Amino acid sequence: MGSLSIWHWIIVGGVVFVLFGGKFKISDVMGDVAKGIKAFKKGLAEEEIAGDKPTEPRAIDDKSADGNKV
Repeated sequence: MGSLSIWHWIIVGGVVFVLFGGKFKISDVMGDVAKGIKAFKKGLAEEEIAGDKPTEPRAIDDKSADGNKV
């Protein structure tokens, strides 16, 4: 009971690897999340700007494909 088992060492090693090693550092992951949030907000802002401009209503022709009125 006094020492750590192999499972404890595997879990500790995994946590250390995630925090300090490899490409999956916490700072890199959080930076990617921040970039995603910025892109999402930018997309919403562009949608609101495009939504503010009303489009001109277009007239509907009552002509069929061959040019005769229906």
